Amino acid sequence: MSADAVDKAGTVVAPLAGPGEFAVADLSVYYGGVCAVQSVGFTVGAGQSLGMIGTNGAGKSSTLRALMGLVPRRSGTIAFDGKDLTDARARDMVRHRIGYVPEGRQVFGGLSVEKNLLLGAYARPWKGETRDTLAEVYELFPVLGEMSGRLAGALSGGQQQMLSIGRALMCRPRLLLLDEPSMGLSPRLVDAILAVLLELRRKGLTMLLVEQNAKLTFEATNHCIVLENGTVAMTGAADELRKDVRVRQVYLGL
Repeated sequence: MSADAVDKAGTVVAPLAGPGEFAVADLSVYYGGVCAVQSVGFTVGAGQSLGMIGTNGAGKSSTLRALMGLVPRRSGTIAFDGKDLTDARARDMVRHRIGYVPEGRQVFGGLSVEKNLLLGAYARPWKGETRDTLAEVYELFPVLGEMSGRLAGALSGGQQQMLSIGRALMCRPRLLLLDEPSMGLSPRLVDAILAVLLELRRKGLTMLLVEQNAKLTFEATNHCIVLENGTVAMTGAADELRKDVRVRQVYLGL
């Protein structure tokens, strides 16, 4: 985990992020007077994958939404690939090659599968490479290619999750943020999503995965953070946390 930049008064002013790194420092989120996230900080190295697990209400989704600028931050600094993105607006994140897979899929049900995917490339000039990216998404998710003309609202929950991931990949992200991609899916579809995440990891895509499914997270990521009541309770390599007695009892039910 890289160090944070500090001013002369000792206040954290910005995380230091090297090439391809995603760095977060002192992130806090409040809803009214209620603290949802308190002083969370971490770094995801280039080509690495970080998982964030915790029970319902632990602050996982609030953290991700705050990083994307979708909810206000009380404090916190964000940097990616050497650029300070603390003040970047949500709609600008994709221009910094950051893809986002929201909780609940949030596909455009009245548009076709292909139009949903093309919306993910809105920040890119229309060139042949955009069509190439679309072909890559169809290769990753063959069912989307088979249903490219079908309305997204007619897809199953698992197919909509694939569409949500595919849409995020259309901006050719260097960093992918995923919020509960296994939510509501059958074990078979969870395995299918895991296979995709492992393939993206093999290709060197930097990822931050927020999940309540700890087993999926440990399989898909290199390192993990455990959130409790909005704070970082534990950190470590995925293989190490998988063996931790407390984690096995609380999050794996073993």
